[in-house]
Amino acid sequence: MWDEDLDARDLRCPLPALRAQKRLARLSPGKVLRVLATDPMARIDIPHFCTETGHRLLESHENGVEITFLIQARG
Repeated sequence: MWDEDLDARDLRCPLPALRAQKRLARLSPGKVLRVLATDPMARIDIPHFCTETGHRLLESHENGVEITFLIQARG
């Protein structure tokens, strides 16, 4: 389950991570953001962003060209 969605499909690096950062800043600690992306660089950018900022990457999976990330806002 997730609390909010971010559609970052068709956005190129670094925009998916930057938009996730803005959205996560507004979420309460522990809430989960689902990010949908199509840029292959998101496979690297989003996990790195989570490591650097302290947010928790709960899950990531791919369905064709679409990549889904579930990120828990840091507490």
